[in-house]
Amino acid sequence: MTSDITLFVNPTAGRGRGAAAAQPAARALRAAGFSVRTVLGENAADALRRAREAVAGGTGALIAVGGDGMVSLALRAVAGTPVPLGVVAAGTGNDFARAAGLPVRDPEAAGRLIARSLKDDGGRPVDLGRAGGTYFATVLASGFDSRVNDRGNRMRFPTGRLRYDVALLAELAALRPVPYRIRLDDGPEQEIEATLVAVGNGSSYGGGMRICAGARMDDGLFDVTVVGPCSRTTLLKVFPRVYRGTHLGHPAVTVHRAAKVSLSATGLTGWADGEPIGPLPLAAETVPEAVRLLGAA
Repeated sequence: MTSDITLFVNPTAGRGRGAAAAQPAARALRAAGFSVRTVLGENAADALRRAREAVAGGTGALIAVGGDGMVSLALRAVAGTPVPLGVVAAGTGNDFARAAGLPVRDPEAAGRLIARSLKDDGGRPVDLGRAGGTYFATVLASGFDSRVNDRGNRMRFPTGRLRYDVALLAELAALRPVPYRIRLDDGPEQEIEATLVAVGNGSSYGGGMRICAGARMDDGLFDVTVVGPCSRTTLLKVFPRVYRGTHLGHPAVTVHRAAKVSLSATGLTGWADGEPIGPLPLAAETVPEAVRLLGAA
């Protein structure tokens, strides 16, 4: 194992926490005997190019410092390679780190854990999802939740988190069931109406909403959560339960498990790891043991 490792940093993550987190993480790694270099990018495409160059150049590990968006970029660089991934969770949501049992907003602890894992076991294999040619680690969202993201991204005012609260209220006012065509593994294509369909490699999205609460990242299967047609009143009543995962017991919610899922619907964009993947139809598949994750529980 080479002692040269790469910090892949999003300095704007978590309103500047990414930049602040890089230094204590780097100190912990250097104290453990590793040589650390830092990679930044001018934008997402430039950052991904630089990360791939580091991986191709033989770095001993790629350490993503930031939120789920930065983790998603790092996964695209390391998936299918022998280079392990470390995560210093310093973003707003940090759903991937939470699902994997990694420290959140404690960069020094994350750095120590990564160093120990590099020396001891080289990381634990975890699954990824892949849709539209893009890897994802947490949840592929479509329906009401992806429409909220679409609307929020189009808005210029208000700014920050409030933008998505306003977008949620606007989409709630326009709530209507979506006609889907869905296929699980090699089963028959089914026509259903749903408020949303979420395909989970991990359990949560949106900063702790456990939409696919039973999903595991080491079983080779997605948890597919289908929220059927429901009224605004029902959705508002069920929504708070998503943070505990107890919404899965509601009669409007069903969960399926599959290694492959195809979704088709008109006018919807699929979102995964907080980023747009592309318009439906989309086919998602699990990629077992696609990456070695350092320090995973």
